[in-house]
Amino acid sequence: MLSWRVVAAAARRLSGIGRASSALVQLNAVLEAELERIRGAGTWKNERVITSRQGPHINVQGSEGAILNFCANNYLGLSSHPAVIQAGIEALDQYGAGLSSVRFICGTQNLHKNLEAKIAKFHKREDAILYASCFDANAGIFEAMLTPDDAILSDELNHASIIDGVRLCKANKYRYKHLNLGDLEAKLKEAQKYRIRLIVTDGVFSMDGDVAPLKEICDLSEKYNALVFIDECHATGFLGPNGRGTDELLGVMERVHIVNSTLGKALGGAAGGYTTGPKAVVDLLRQRSRPYLFSNTLPPPVVGCASKALDLLMDSNTIAQTMASKTRRFRSQMTAAGFTIGGADHPICPVMLGDAWLASTMAEDMLQRGIYVIGFSYPVVPKDKARIRVQISASHSDEDIDRCVQAFLEVGHKHGVIQ
Repeated sequence: MLSWRVVAAAARRLSGIGRASSALVQLNAVLEAELERIRGAGTWKNERVITSRQGPHINVQGSEGAILNFCANNYLGLSSHPAVIQAGIEALDQYGAGLSSVRFICGTQNLHKNLEAKIAKFHKREDAILYASCFDANAGIFEAMLTPDDAILSDELNHASIIDGVRLCKANKYRYKHLNLGDLEAKLKEAQKYRIRLIVTDGVFSMDGDVAPLKEICDLSEKYNALVFIDECHATGFLGPNGRGTDELLGVMERVHIVNSTLGKALGGAAGGYTTGPKAVVDLLRQRSRPYLFSNTLPPPVVGCASKALDLLMDSNTIAQTMASKTRRFRSQMTAAGFTIGGADHPICPVMLGDAWLASTMAEDMLQRGIYVIGFSYPVVPKDKARIRVQISASHSDEDIDRCVQAFLEVGHKHGVIQ
């Protein structure tokens, strides 16, 4: 029940926008009360304003001088790579700003088809289909593929886009405990009565930096005649000898059936997502996937940038291979200092703190020391699992990493996180 004071305050705030209905006053009061609860819980998310291009060094509104950026998904530093930028400019000049249409009406250009072919080649799959984002790719695949005769088995900590996509489909749903092969096997046994069984997992879990045990998952899939789907948003471009992802890293590329990933992180950092896998799956998605059928085509400049990023990766694996040593440098120094770092051997390095207010306050203190990081708390991560997620990029120098560690030492001592 809303107090009369909350309702009165809501009415006063709405008084400047003309005649406000009682329903609008009530809605505003409900929302203001909920927003106040978010602030009180210490989980309010402030958006910092960057006044420069994305990169290891950025300018942040309200802060003096260049700030070291340690929380972007710009794993390979390609969002500001001169060749990637130039490819986007050339695509803009040749193909325009956008298509003003969806793909099957008049929104398919040859550069879209060329990029899809390049993605399939990169992942060593039969075909690929582009989406506006990987969120859309995850929202669009399960509903199109699966029916009430089928079953989907999903890791409990899968990305929100996978969770939403699973909710949309009519398949029978099983949620197995995080990375728990025993629980997955038990649920596969239960699901044997269904036509198709699809195991769904992140290749790398974005909040924790832990890697799915794909070899063992594939063993179970073959034992119980199931398919394997992985989301590779935090692996494509830099995990594995050639940056092809978690399945390449763990030697199971031929055993994973469907891959969804993004163009908006390592592959240029702009936008866009995709599904790659069997041609029949891709063909079905072109006919039935709602985010594909009812969303505008990916803009040509984005396609141009992503295509050039893939060219750079397929020409040389040097950029992808620089990640391992930089990641080890940060993780080893932070662990030696007494911090708890989640995951293992991945450039997502969550500094585990537990308390939401502490994570938020420490992130602000880091910014005062010239380091841009963000505190993550509920509902982005489970309650009492707040952390500062640090992300290493190939464009960070050793000096950048050492400076970030030193700032953490100062802030960690200040708040009693380390001795």
